[in-house]
Amino acid sequence: MADDKQPFRAVRVGLTGNIGSGKSAVAERLVAKGAAVIDADVLAKQATADPEVLACIADMLGEHLVQDGQLDRQATAALVFDNPDARARLNSIIHPWVAGARDARETSLQQAKNPPPVIVHDIPLLFETGQQDDFDVLVVVTAPLEQRIARVHARSQLAEDDIRARDAAQMPLADKAARADVVIDNSRDLPALNQQVDDVWNTLIGLNE
Repeated sequence: MADDKQPFRAVRVGLTGNIGSGKSAVAERLVAKGAAVIDADVLAKQATADPEVLACIADMLGEHLVQDGQLDRQATAALVFDNPDARARLNSIIHPWVAGARDARETSLQQAKNPPPVIVHDIPLLFETGQQDDFDVLVVVTAPLEQRIARVHARSQLAEDDIRARDAAQMPLADKAARADVVIDNSRDLPALNQQVDDVWNTLIGLNE
């Protein structure tokens, strides 16, 4: 009789939230539980170390953005923040590189001798870039805006107006929560957050049983 058992496939989770919501803390807890995390922000930084990517940025957005073989991140951020056209051009360069690196990393994890039970894709602009249908489970981390502003200011000294502007440039957090499979409330302390993440982990593990 043929073996009908399907090959193991890690549960694919899309993790997102707005600035200061606490995605990183959730991702760290999931890693501690046994998940693998693929961080879109990390991949985006790796992309801008690629000479071909830097050449495209210099050609499409201005040579002044690349100095001594490195991206001037502050100048680039200033250029694209209030300029949708420039931001779209930058994304058209960065996003394909990130998508390719993400897919390669996931393939490597899925095909590993001992694959992780869960692969988490940490993507700040998951909904904004139309990736909501790419995952088995969507997890959104929420917290009140004032609390998020305080967190971001404490860690980066970014001005409150800048934090509000960055938040406003993203899809409203309430809209993301409404589209999520799981909402994690990060308005309390770390133990409360960890308990929620542990509960989510148990649910995720159950999907592969």
